[in-house]
Amino acid sequence: MEEKDIRLMKGNEAMAEAAIQAECDAYFGYPITPQSEVLEYLAREMPGRYGIPLQAESEIASINMVYGAAGAGARVMTSSSSPGFSLMQEGISYIAAAELPCLLVNVNRGGPGLGTIQPSQGDYFQAVKGGGHGDYHMIVLAPNSVQEMADFVFLGFELADKYRNPVCMLSDGAIGQMMERVIFKKRPTGKIDKPWATTGKTDDRERNIITSLFIQPEKMEKVNLRLNKKYEEICQNEVRYEEIMTEDAEYILVAYGLSSRISHKVVLLGREKGLKIGLLRPITLYPYPYAILKELTSHVKGALVIELNAGQMIEDVKLAVEGRIPVEHYGRMGGIIPSPEEVLENLERFINIWKK
Repeated sequence: MEEKDIRLMKGNEAMAEAAIQAECDAYFGYPITPQSEVLEYLAREMPGRYGIPLQAESEIASINMVYGAAGAGARVMTSSSSPGFSLMQEGISYIAAAELPCLLVNVNRGGPGLGTIQPSQGDYFQAVKGGGHGDYHMIVLAPNSVQEMADFVFLGFELADKYRNPVCMLSDGAIGQMMERVIFKKRPTGKIDKPWATTGKTDDRERNIITSLFIQPEKMEKVNLRLNKKYEEICQNEVRYEEIMTEDAEYILVAYGLSSRISHKVVLLGREKGLKIGLLRPITLYPYPYAILKELTSHVKGALVIELNAGQMIEDVKLAVEGRIPVEHYGRMGGIIPSPEEVLENLERFINIWKK
């Protein structure tokens, strides 16, 4: 029988425990609500088990420690929440250009500015469209449960190592703070050799050099072309999504993370009323599931995008459907979470408009 470890945990704690089990060599972070439990858990649990936790003096210091440790071949991660993640953007751009694998977690809170400690999805643009300077992409995973907060740590490290690219887990304050059952299975860590790492000159090879600085424009262009070729490969191979009752759906909701949990209930409530509603949940926000959304337009009459923001992912949904069906947005901001009944009421309002 497969060995399992079943616990009742917060999302932040489940993520931290998964990092230890995935043999994360080092965690560098700085406390900020609503993800401070990550550092607290690792400070308590990491010593004597696996890895080194370190509270840096700031988020800027944290991301540059990740840069250095990743360059030396370590499996490393950091986590923060919206304002803190903003401070990391320059370092993330350097890491992407240097092609260093690492896991970066943003437990979203309301903004802009210092905002509120309540959950939000206002950092979609930042995570998916780059965030820092230059042409680069992170692989972006969007968990919607405590279980996925744990599972996506293993997946995140796997994808980071496979493509030598930073991976972002885009969560939010509700999923980070909620408590649910989580199952930890015995699994291989997936660690791989990193012959490119800056571990010094050996008898077998010269020293490795890692940099993001290329003064000659021809060299900088080659770096960009190589990165874009990698991003194309990621888009071909790593798109992940979940479909719920889309086979016969006349209308679909598109939502990720916490919004997808609300939307799942909306689908069930709508079906009880005779409405043929389905849900498309992107699991990877980059690469985005454009193809399946376009495919659904063959029988879907309209799409409502549910987000805890003013409307960000809706732009990618509109790109995907290419004008074939109407697309509308419904969201709440400031840390307010809409009820399923509220969402269903607005979906019915849009359906009446689409029918005219």
